[in-house]
Amino acid sequence: MFKYDQLSPLYTDLYQLTMSQAYFLNGRHEAPASFDYFFRKLPFSGGYVIFTGLDELLGMIATLRFRDSDLAYLKKLGFRDDFLAYLETFSFKGDIFGMQEGEIVFPAEPLLRVDGTLLEGQLIETLLLNILNYQSLIATKASRIRLVSGHRTLSDFGLRRAQSFGAISGSRAACIGGFDTTSNVFAASIYGLTPSGTMAHSFIECFDDELEAFRKYADAFPDSCILLIDTYDTLKSGLPNAITVAKELEAKGHKMKAIRLDSGDLAYLSKKVRQILNKHGLHYVKIVVSNQLDEDLIKSLLDQHAPIDIFGVGTSMIIGRPEGALDGVYKLVESDHLPRLKISDNVQKTTLPGKKKVFRFTDKEGNYYADCVGLDDEDIPQKMIHPFEKEKSLDLAGIDSHELFICHMANGNPLKSPTPVKELRERVTEHLALLPPEHKRFTYPHIYKVGITKKLSDLRNSLLSKHRQYFQSPDTIQASE
Repeated sequence: MFKYDQLSPLYTDLYQLTMSQAYFLNGRHEAPASFDYFFRKLPFSGGYVIFTGLDELLGMIATLRFRDSDLAYLKKLGFRDDFLAYLETFSFKGDIFGMQEGEIVFPAEPLLRVDGTLLEGQLIETLLLNILNYQSLIATKASRIRLVSGHRTLSDFGLRRAQSFGAISGSRAACIGGFDTTSNVFAASIYGLTPSGTMAHSFIECFDDELEAFRKYADAFPDSCILLIDTYDTLKSGLPNAITVAKELEAKGHKMKAIRLDSGDLAYLSKKVRQILNKHGLHYVKIVVSNQLDEDLIKSLLDQHAPIDIFGVGTSMIIGRPEGALDGVYKLVESDHLPRLKISDNVQKTTLPGKKKVFRFTDKEGNYYADCVGLDDEDIPQKMIHPFEKEKSLDLAGIDSHELFICHMANGNPLKSPTPVKELRERVTEHLALLPPEHKRFTYPHIYKVGITKKLSDLRNSLLSKHRQYFQSPDTIQASE
């Protein structure tokens, strides 16, 4: 795993630090506060998100410390000595509650709640958003590719196209979302992933003869040989030479693993290659394809009955194309033990106040039915209200349910060791199997029901009414004039 203690608290937005100093100078830095992390819009026009990145985030938060070099830099920026002296002893000592990593989640419900001081909650905001937004986006993209690919092997080829070192956590998220292997050797080494790879065109080009290149590679890797056959002419040169080498390996007691196609009409070529390989008794040689693949292209290939065994997916997966980002946000919901909310003309951007938790309701077969957001002190609700359309409600009486929030960190200490990536991948598979198919459609997926309790709705409405009265009072109007 990463050495989390190498991460600097300066990995943040400047305004987190300027607000923290302002809290400090006004004696507000240790005021109790709670923040929610949630998102508003589903990516990829899909029906769900895979919550990913939590274990890494907890490890990073637990070890955040300001070094002498960090403090010296902040002093150069003009931060006050008394504030820097406070930061010298800073460590996060708050509590973090929320859903488990690998959970299937939906808009308008909190995924995490951070309970601590105002300063603590502010200083970890940017890091939290950076880690959870990216990894959740990539895991969700990967899960969509897994759903359409069925039993076929998926390999992450995204390293060279990722946003710099984001490729490390991107490979982690891809495998949690459903990928089997990664070309990213560093990510494989720290996360216990399975590394995989083939060859580049340059290896073949550096030899005077394609057949010689294939033979040299096969000599180096006789039991894991994958040959790239489209450098010159796929069917007239690459495939015949690969067959020659495959037969030579057979004579030596080895078996070629696969051939790879990286260009051209992948459906047509894969069919021709499979037919010719089988004709030569090479049924065991698998077909790998790559080249700007995503879930839509893979679906098209499989709809055409392309006999492809392994998909190497790079750019579209590792950058979360076409979204590029999950719109996760982090909002203050309580301070000084009082509920807080942000008001917007857009009702969907008016936040839900107070400390909360989430209940998940399941049908008789155990499949996901609806989620309800309630206040932290509430019991299982019997009814939920639409979060933005109060005239809509859903009866929940008699429906099985369980709470999704658990405590992940207490007094700044993670409560368990990180879960291995392969176990998280299994968790995602199990959870997705419980999400009804209509929510997993690529085209117009059914909207999963998320609601709020009456008590939470009443709290939000009372705070809204209070703020509206304030802004409509004569004193407020006179002051604004």
